[in-house]
Amino acid sequence: MKVLILGGYGVFGGRLVRLLQDLTDLELLVGGRSLARAQAFCQGFCAEYRGAARIVPLALDRADIAQALRDERPDLVVDASGPFQDYGAEPYRVIEACLAAGVDYLDFADGADFVFGVARFDERAKAAGVVVLSGVSSFPVLTAAVLRKLAATMEIHAVEGGIAPSPYAGIGLNVMRAVVGYAGGPVTLRRGGRTVEAFGLTESRRFTVAVPGRLPLASLHFSLVDVPDLRVLPPEHPAMTDIWMGAGPVPEGLHRVLNLLAKARARFGLPALTPFSTLFYAVLNRMRFGEHRGGMIVSARGRADGRDVVRSWHLLAEGDDGPLIPSMAIEALIRKWLRGERPAPGARSAVRALELEDYEALFARRAIVFGFRDDAGGGPIYRDILGPAFDALPAPVRALHDETGPRRWSGTASVRRGRGLVARLLCAMVGFPDAAESVPVTVAFTPEPGAERWTRTIGGKNFASVQSVGTGRDRHLLVERFGPAAFSLALVRDGARLLFVPRRWSFLGVPMPRVLLPGGESFETQAGGRFAFDVTVRVPLVGLLVAYRGTLEPAARPGMDRPSDPGLREPAPSAQDR
Repeated sequence: MKVLILGGYGVFGGRLVRLLQDLTDLELLVGGRSLARAQAFCQGFCAEYRGAARIVPLALDRADIAQALRDERPDLVVDASGPFQDYGAEPYRVIEACLAAGVDYLDFADGADFVFGVARFDERAKAAGVVVLSGVSSFPVLTAAVLRKLAATMEIHAVEGGIAPSPYAGIGLNVMRAVVGYAGGPVTLRRGGRTVEAFGLTESRRFTVAVPGRLPLASLHFSLVDVPDLRVLPPEHPAMTDIWMGAGPVPEGLHRVLNLLAKARARFGLPALTPFSTLFYAVLNRMRFGEHRGGMIVSARGRADGRDVVRSWHLLAEGDDGPLIPSMAIEALIRKWLRGERPAPGARSAVRALELEDYEALFARRAIVFGFRDDAGGGPIYRDILGPAFDALPAPVRALHDETGPRRWSGTASVRRGRGLVARLLCAMVGFPDAAESVPVTVAFTPEPGAERWTRTIGGKNFASVQSVGTGRDRHLLVERFGPAAFSLALVRDGARLLFVPRRWSFLGVPMPRVLLPGGESFETQAGGRFAFDVTVRVPLVGLLVAYRGTLEPAARPGMDRPSDPGLREPAPSAQDR
């Protein structure tokens, strides 16, 4: 199969080549205006990856696409160039050339109007037996697949979500031109059951991408983007009255500067901000710091079983795997093509091109995970935060956290303390126990409005904290308060352990520097059929503050030696645990 990739040495085209490198039955023509850049890409690619697919550089201008189709006779054209919002008076030049030559066509188009308008070629494409699919990327293919999965259990009324790229992912100049071009310009979307116009990047929302049981991304600032989802998804769900999709690039400071420029353009009728695209491209690709992780979120509000529900889907991608996701839709289609699963002829958006299972097979080979959440809340704190991951915890851990009423657990613990003066003073202020071996421990759990108080008695010394489900910037985190200090902790399942990972902290409600955030490995698990805990608290510039570990079991009720709780029986270990 011969595939011509327009913009083949660009960001998305280059990643597609990387994803397809193992296919022996594939010849990839890497096309672009610069033959030197195409040759450099192919030489570097072959030297680094040594893929099985044949890679051929090709000098090609979009204006000459008809001649190139006659000369090269590809089986498929992939347009990875763009910006699709700025294709001028003949935006569908490549599609029309493919129809005339009888060549199948896919594109990465991210422009809502461009993708929505492709349907005008449907009759011609069917008559020619040609496949024309537009918008074959995360927006809208992956979004649509997620919503179809959610729609199986609910009627969808409103959708919101977005993509949060890693700060190390890099962004192409054409993508930057597209984003800056529609910043402050009209964006068509569905709101309150009506089709209305908003303004790109002038509206913002905050989301936390949190796959159940995984380390979530930080709470991020997302802004409205002009993507195909806004136009092509509402017809797929007749009850949908609202849709909003955004992007959450970092650093947030630069993002907010673009917000201000977009609002100024919308307010004063200024021209498009396209002249700033090169500046933003240069700055954004140099300001790389923070976690090399990205993600995506889709949240749906609607009805199920006669009640209002909110359900969400979260995706996390680690390191260099995240930037590959936008190119995976075309990868999946080409792999299916080679297996004889060619899409039906016709011209349309790619909204129904793939299902979530198609993506799942590709994600399984990389550090990409996803999961669903029911955001109803109101249950036990840890179950609300962990979602489905709660049920995979060891039975004693579930038993301790799966109640909401008053209760007491008791056992034994060993304690270590920091030896420095500052460590001793901080321990005294909090009430941490003295160093000891195998001393009695009791934990009393007392419900409070929207929270639960934990009162620990270790070796005769008491200290207490209040735990609650985080909100706002702490969404999907456990917030634990020790007097005026509050610590936001991620609950991460690591096999049979439940890890507590510090993410943020504040003092008297004022956010404190992350560099001063106390750390140390702390987790819960099971040992000998009992609940086991291991807590270590280290403070920057101070060192060890306190560490205590031990086991607990439910306190005996009157007339009973030990409670008989069938929930404490261990389930068979999962494949992941093994």
